[in-house]
Amino acid sequence: MKAALLPDRGVIKVISDDARKFLHGLVTADVLGVAPGTARFCALLTPQGKIIADFFLTEAPQAEGGGFFLDIPRALAATLVEKLNLYKLRAKILIEDLSEVLGVLAAWDGKGTTKQGLSYADPRLPALGVRVMIPPHRAAAAASELGAALVSAEEYEAHRIALGVPRGGLDFAYGDAFPHEADMDQLGGVDFVKGCYVGQEVVSRIEHRGIARTRAVALRYDGARPESGAPITAGERQVGTMGSAARGSGIALIRLDRVAEAEQAALAAGGIPIRLIKPDWARFSFPGEIKAAE
Repeated sequence: MKAALLPDRGVIKVISDDARKFLHGLVTADVLGVAPGTARFCALLTPQGKIIADFFLTEAPQAEGGGFFLDIPRALAATLVEKLNLYKLRAKILIEDLSEVLGVLAAWDGKGTTKQGLSYADPRLPALGVRVMIPPHRAAAAASELGAALVSAEEYEAHRIALGVPRGGLDFAYGDAFPHEADMDQLGGVDFVKGCYVGQEVVSRIEHRGIARTRAVALRYDGARPESGAPITAGERQVGTMGSAARGSGIALIRLDRVAEAEQAALAAGGIPIRLIKPDWARFSFPGEIKAAE
């Protein structure tokens, strides 16, 4: 088992008697059933349905003070606190950025438990393992309890990329991507049965009309790593933009309809040949229905 402290992650606490109802009415996932040890992958959207921030939401046991804790990109913590405070109006809800004292440890490739912090299984994919909200100085102790070797955050990134799971800010732009484009609908981040939330009408329309033409898509390459932001081309036509990459695997934001129209045209990222891969977890229509590769 491996574990890595993720320096780009922060933690926000939301607590009050009405916190569950408050959050449920705002985010894309159903959080009514969240309990200690479980989590939801969700996002706060603009009224136009674009992702402001995506995060994991879990609950602390009442014996430890209760409340909801959000595992979020650290760079977006202040923005999310501001947005949540805007929506709470006069409700007595405490929203606090704890990123200076709490970090996030990810552990994968094995099974283990720790009592060092708030832990939960990554709700996106079992292969992503578990996550632990913890003071950074306790990372080594938590890894030891888990029976995991403490490795670099780059190791976790390579694992994520190999699974084809997109990361905001690298594989799609916050404020400019719909949940479908970030594959949140494929990874349990959107509940299409729950009631209203901010941006819900737009997201539901995309789902029911099947009009998500752009997707974060896994890819493979040989040799040199494509640069982030490089244009993805099919022949002479641009069909997407390169995102993150490591060890022969990558993720790009792709216009799947344009790839389909290009038929057998060779794909390249900044001139480097690539091939698109459909991960096992993906259910969206894929040009040629290319099967997942190793």
